[in-house]
Order: sequence, then structure tokens, then C-alpha cells
Amino acid sequence: MCELRKRGLTAAVVCSEPFLKLGKTQARVFGVPDLPLLLIPHPLGGLALEDVKGRAAHAIPQVLELLNERESGRAGERESDKDRRGGR
Repeated sequence: MCELRKRGLTAAVVCSEPFLKLGKTQARVFGVPDLPLLLIPHPLGGLALEDVKGRAAHAIPQVLELLNERESGRAGERESDKDRRGGR
């Protein structure tokens, strides 16, 4: 995920609360301290499929927020590209 983020792609890591500190540390060590961490309830391992679906549902609003932020950034880039071309 870190390499994807460094290349400018939208990327995130899904983790549960006990792994939040580790996730932040690893992101910083790998050079992307702004890597989004999407929090889901703990635990994930050993769950029935319906419970895993519930964890995924918990992450969906965070994914949408991340994508909306990314789209907003792209819109700003397009505007600045337009400015460089003299408003055309």
C-alpha cells in the first residue's frame, strides 16, 4: 500500500483498533505517514462470513470519504492545470 500511495494512487490499510499504533508506525517507517488507516471493530480473524461482512460495512463510509477527498484533490489539480494554460 505504501508504494501505491507514493505513486499518487488512492490507497489505505484496513485495521482494527489494537493495530492502529502499529499501522501508523509502519506507514511512517515506509515513508507515507499520511497513509489512511480504515478502522474496523476488532477482531477480524475467526469470524463467520456474516460478521466479516459487518466489518466491511463498517469500513464503507471511510472508503467513500477517502475517495471523495481524493476526487476533490483531483478537481483542484484540474483547475490549476487550467490556470497554467491561461484559463482554457
